[in-house]
Amino acid sequence: TNYTEDQIVRHIFRNTAIFSPPSTLYVALYTSAPGETGGGTEVSASGTAYARVSVTTGTSGTGAGSGWTDTSAGNGQTSNTADITFATATADWGTVTSFSIMDAPTGGNMIFYGTLTVSKTVTSGDIFKFATGNLAVTLD
Repeated sequence: TNYTEDQIVRHIFRNTAIFSPPSTLYVALYTSAPGETGGGTEVSASGTAYARVSVTTGTSGTGAGSGWTDTSAGNGQTSNTADITFATATADWGTVTSFSIMDAPTGGNMIFYGTLTVSKTVTSGDIFKFATGNLAVTLD
């Protein structure tokens, strides 16, 4: 995102402190893709049981919502070390097409975003999940 790019450029070229890494990141889902400046249409939390899922930063832990690991050294990529499981939908969420990594459970700054390889229609009673290692984020 532009937010993350600005943080990195300021840190490297202007010797300013980069944002403090949060101890928790939040995975959000979208029915309309966000872009470099944010936007998109996040799944509605109103009457649907949708909420962003928290994932601790770092590599420790193997339980739900724990950690990230280097996918392979030298390629600027990380992936989740445990399943990232959203609550059971209590109403239709629509067709999920994208995700983002945020620094807050609501609002906040978008750190990364991406498009799902395969869109998924989530209806009442469904559970959306990124299996261990399936949410890969690359700084390219």
